[in-house]
Amino acid sequence: MWSTIFQKLITGSIIIGSTAVDFNNVTITNPTSVDNFLQNDSSATKKAASSTMTYGRFLDYLDMGWIKRVDLYDNSRSAIVEASSPELGNRPQLIKVEIPAGTSQLILKLKEANVDFDAHPVEDNSLTISFLSNVIIPILFIGGLIYLFQNSENLPGNMGQTPMNLGKSPARFQRKPDTGILFKDIAGIDEAKSEFEEVVSFLKYPEKYTIVGAKIPKGILLVGPPGTGKTLLAKAIANEADVPFFNVAGSEFVEMFIGIGAARVRDLFKKASDNAPCIVFIDEIDAVGRERGAGVGGGNDEREQTLNQLLTEMDGFKENKGVIVVGATNRVDILDSALLRPGRFDRQVTVGLPDRFGRAAILKVHARNKPLSDDVSLDQLANRTPGFSGADLANLLNEAAILATRYKKPVIGRKEVNEAADRIISGIAGTPLEDTKNKRLIAYHEVGHAIMGSVLQSHDEVEKVTLVPRGSAKGLTWFTPEEDQNLISRSELLARIITTLGGRAAEQVIFGTPEVTTGASSDLQQVTNLARQMVTRFGMSNIGPIALEDENTGQVFLGGGIVQGSEFTSNNADRISEEVRKIINYCENKAIEIILDNRIVIDLIVDELMDAETIDGAEFRQLLSLYTTLPNKKMPYASKLINL
Repeated sequence: MWSTIFQKLITGSIIIGSTAVDFNNVTITNPTSVDNFLQNDSSATKKAASSTMTYGRFLDYLDMGWIKRVDLYDNSRSAIVEASSPELGNRPQLIKVEIPAGTSQLILKLKEANVDFDAHPVEDNSLTISFLSNVIIPILFIGGLIYLFQNSENLPGNMGQTPMNLGKSPARFQRKPDTGILFKDIAGIDEAKSEFEEVVSFLKYPEKYTIVGAKIPKGILLVGPPGTGKTLLAKAIANEADVPFFNVAGSEFVEMFIGIGAARVRDLFKKASDNAPCIVFIDEIDAVGRERGAGVGGGNDEREQTLNQLLTEMDGFKENKGVIVVGATNRVDILDSALLRPGRFDRQVTVGLPDRFGRAAILKVHARNKPLSDDVSLDQLANRTPGFSGADLANLLNEAAILATRYKKPVIGRKEVNEAADRIISGIAGTPLEDTKNKRLIAYHEVGHAIMGSVLQSHDEVEKVTLVPRGSAKGLTWFTPEEDQNLISRSELLARIITTLGGRAAEQVIFGTPEVTTGASSDLQQVTNLARQMVTRFGMSNIGPIALEDENTGQVFLGGGIVQGSEFTSNNADRISEEVRKIINYCENKAIEIILDNRIVIDLIVDELMDAETIDGAEFRQLLSLYTTLPNKKMPYASKLINL
């Protein structure tokens, strides 16, 4: 075969140039092409076959009888020929020839010339390719899928779920929870904390309650605004109760696949029953507990089936003893009524915004690991932050610590605390305006607000007046209430409207009506909304004590479908608008009257504010006392006290 390709022709050696080649020692080991032959053969053979010949020259040699042997390669597209001619010194040489397509008569010519030839077929790789495509590739693909399924739970964000266990509960399980939060670390929500302390007592000492026939609550629903400490309470009860704890979010039950959510609920309660007594905490339960059939077009079938399964597991034919479900939501108004009834959630614990004393206690908890200077008063800071949640207060002290680090101070001072509070309330401070007409106009605007709050007895005291821009506001005036106001009187509402209009009234009196600017646009929106609520919700107008609107009017997907406006609102729209206009006009006239009565004092304080750019409440009251001449009043700096 291929062991000796030139056995018949090569019997000696040839000389190319000064190199002698011995063809007796040249062998070809089954090359499949000329290039393979040239690459795999010995260096001597390569050198001998390094010359080429055109096909036309090859035919001439064939006609002259100078071709001794031909080896065809690549489906007769190339050949290595052994030729001997006077041009080659009458010595046999190996020459490469490229054969063009369409030369089917070459074989006949070789036979007619009685030339020994041989054709070497191309190696057939189809069997190898077929084996790879039909066996190896499917095996690799199936193996990759198996590996992916087995390790997908370790992928980031997969929460331990794989395609093989979609129906399994995604709840995190802790047999001995260690959240690092104890009841002593929670402040400002004492009523809610006492409820959970009772549950912990029930789990630790059940005999005290069973003696009198008491049963442990099946469910406790935490209700309150965001950031008030609902999840913090769950962490505390997990740490204090010393029982197995399951933690899951409501959104983790609902999937696009039919039946997955209900299967996860079943699996969760099965695991909980096996580990009873235990606590199951479902955060943001409104994601799965929204009222069935609410909103436009009905509800989501998969979510509703998940809710049905949850209702059955909490209080159905099968009783799960020893399983306490703790839910948390800030949208209790949209929860299904079947979920809220006793037997499922026996207790609803309201975790509201802390009062002044609660805020002070929360600040003390978060200030444990922060060095505060002696001039920082947490009680005063609590007075200044009405409406702040526990999360807001924690963020406030953290921002103050960041500012202290920025200023390279070892302790947190009053300046950093106040700046952090201002930043959270109103935004990042900007660059004050230059001494221009606009800056003076803004100064009169802010002093107008401050004068209103000082003259009106039903209004809060001034905390700070500043010309430093924050957010979209070019200047700000803060007021601090003496106590948290849960109930607001009519005189207090009117005082707020008058104070809000005080800035625009100052612009109108000082600069004239043509110079009134757009700076009071947000003030006008506030007074319009407040006056409308006085008419339609609080019954504080000539229309009478009638509630014409509620807080959910016009809002969809709140558990009751589309809320149609009250018939009173549609029939008496013009009358409502008229009453709102009367209230605002009355308050505007009062604001202008106060500005006119205190014009001299306002001018003097504006000059001080233009220089200082920021005046705190104590300094503002001191300036008023210096610039007025009625010291025998309750508020000696006021030229005229107004009690609405």
